[in-house]
Amino acid sequence: MARGYAVSKKDLSKILYRSDDFNENDIVSKVDLSDDTVLLLSGKDPITEDLERRLEEAESANIAKETFLSNMSHDIRTPMNAIIGMTALAKKHIDEKSRLIDSLNKIDTASLHLLSLINEVLDMSRINSGKLQIANELFSLSDLIHDTVTIIKPQMAQKGHEFELHIDNIEYEDLYGDIQRLRQIYVNIINNAVKYTNNNGHISVSFSEEKKDGSCVLLFNCSDNGIGMSEEFIKKIYDPFERAGNSTISGIEGTGLGMSIVQKLVQAMGGEINIDSKVDEGTSVTIRIPFLYSEPAIAANALQGKRFLLLMKDSKSCEVLEKYLKEYQVEYERTTDFSSMVSALTEADFSQKPYDCFLLGHVDDSTGNSLDMASYIHRSNPDTPIVLISDDDWEKIEYDANRSGIEHFIPIPFFRKSLINALDTVLSGQQGSSSSSRIDLSGKNILLVEDNLINREIALEILRSTGARIDTAENGKEAIERFENTDEGFYNIILMDIQMPVMDGYSATRNIRNLSRTDGKTVKIYAMSANIFAEDIAKAREAGMDGHIAKPIDINKLMQTLKQA
Repeated sequence: MARGYAVSKKDLSKILYRSDDFNENDIVSKVDLSDDTVLLLSGKDPITEDLERRLEEAESANIAKETFLSNMSHDIRTPMNAIIGMTALAKKHIDEKSRLIDSLNKIDTASLHLLSLINEVLDMSRINSGKLQIANELFSLSDLIHDTVTIIKPQMAQKGHEFELHIDNIEYEDLYGDIQRLRQIYVNIINNAVKYTNNNGHISVSFSEEKKDGSCVLLFNCSDNGIGMSEEFIKKIYDPFERAGNSTISGIEGTGLGMSIVQKLVQAMGGEINIDSKVDEGTSVTIRIPFLYSEPAIAANALQGKRFLLLMKDSKSCEVLEKYLKEYQVEYERTTDFSSMVSALTEADFSQKPYDCFLLGHVDDSTGNSLDMASYIHRSNPDTPIVLISDDDWEKIEYDANRSGIEHFIPIPFFRKSLINALDTVLSGQQGSSSSSRIDLSGKNILLVEDNLINREIALEILRSTGARIDTAENGKEAIERFENTDEGFYNIILMDIQMPVMDGYSATRNIRNLSRTDGKTVKIYAMSANIFAEDIAKAREAGMDGHIAKPIDINKLMQTLKQA
């Protein structure tokens, strides 16, 4: 017997068939009633079909989530096991400095990995709840690219990957957007390339710009020669909880949320993402995002007529550097090794034509490295600025660089504005071209508002290194009382937690800003909170705060904030 279903003629338009899909031949029989007609139609009830389809999708989603939870159980326990295990080893070998440092370094690495897993889950939760917000603030493209490369370089080095960075047609360095989310997008894509490319592979990243309809379209591409993806997997790569392989089998860890988050972020910025991949051949990911831009403001007053000595081996960076120096009529000589540098210095001394600035790139050969050569220059030219131009992480090399006489740093990649303005700042005798992670706040008073005992202890230990006087409060109400009971202008900085008992950080800040005393309006107040989303940062500003420091605390970023306060 043919399968069929009954439907009222009145309700015929309500079933899931479109009107043009309905065929009179589908009517098997009909029964006329007083005010309606009941039709017996052939085939399967489309409502039932729709319910079955939805059931299949739900079951598929549940399977994906179960797999995700299984993977997450493994992936979270892996860094947790490292943290717990290495902590135990550190305690056991507390008097063995080398083993203690090794354990602490591994704890740091595992902690950052665990944090990234948690952040991805939280990001997906915000996206699904419709609470995703994109910031629109002026940022430096040079800083974005440098930070991105600095973050991913250690992973590449660990797997022995060859890395190429290409910068083409960059005219606008200052763009309006969400630098934190952009960095998240690019780091996620490049990290995938690193993870899914076998040891000693090749990864290429490029950035370029196109001007379109009054905006600047930033074009990013990451290509690798890794394991690639099948067409079937590419179709579901943006589905939450999907990933190419099980970490317990492949050794590749992750939540399976990364690409879904990336797609949502790119779309929220008005951009588009395209993936081209072949199994065993590699993957190419291209992202295009439009941005409003700021016309570059370049100051070169101190550069005119100056004489530079360049010590650089990288011909590509040197080519760009020389191009910009020529545009501003800077006289320069280029050397590529220690002996040619010594000859240039000797000739300058003999002819009594001293150099006004030394620009050092990455040099590492049998005669020494950049820092060795900087030491040599500094001994004979102690009053002449030495600038390091490098893709290194300044915070990691700053101490040794300062000891070598290097006080200024320009990150690679550099563009016209970032280079010329930095050099002008150096030659005009101003500070600020280097990013010091150690600061002296002697004579300053800081109020730390934090209810959690352990977090308060950690922050106090970090802040004591600045030489500042530190007072503490355990909630917003206590913070207001401490502020009111001091002389006007006593506190220079307030570090304010957000979620606290009695009174939260937002309310405390508003109350301080509304005090009748002048310093209530001028004292620097920074949120120091685990509430790290764009809307949280916006709420901090709306409450009257001057900035936001995320927990877990990044010591270098905290120091940079205090330095600028």
